[in-house]
Amino acid sequence: MRVIKGNQVIEDNWQRIDKAAEDAPLPPGDIIVPYAYWKTHREQLLQRTDGLFGICIYGDDAIEDIKADLQHFRIIALDFPVFRDGRNYSHARLLRERYGYKGELRAVGDVLRDQLFFLHRCGIDAFQIREDKNIEDAIRSFADFSVVYQTAADDAVPVYKNRRLST
Repeated sequence: MRVIKGNQVIEDNWQRIDKAAEDAPLPPGDIIVPYAYWKTHREQLLQRTDGLFGICIYGDDAIEDIKADLQHFRIIALDFPVFRDGRNYSHARLLRERYGYKGELRAVGDVLRDQLFFLHRCGIDAFQIREDKNIEDAIRSFADFSVVYQTAADDAVPVYKNRRLST
């Protein structure tokens, strides 16, 4: 699978385990499991030796329940099931700003070019673009806006802080 990370397209080896496959044995290698799976198989995942693991958060998951376990997750995937569902924008900001998560935050699901700049401003640093969209075109979206008007998780300086006072 190809993802955008560090403003470039990379080949990625993470395997996402979806909700339907939760009862099957976990494959070897690096995996991303649903939040519900983490809650019921926490100890098993912590003892895993055949690959790294991360979790997938859905908009209705209670992320405050994982704040004590953040150091265990190499990656947190934030699922955007449809374009209009923005709950994981808030989850990303909370994970970065309130809980201090330093690992990879990846947007997955119905992720489109128009969202990337704003997802990045919320602290998301990796993006899995829908298969039917052009990933190279999506990278260009990071240059769509040259100024920002408010603070966010990306530490960009808002235009009002650069404005000089008239004398």
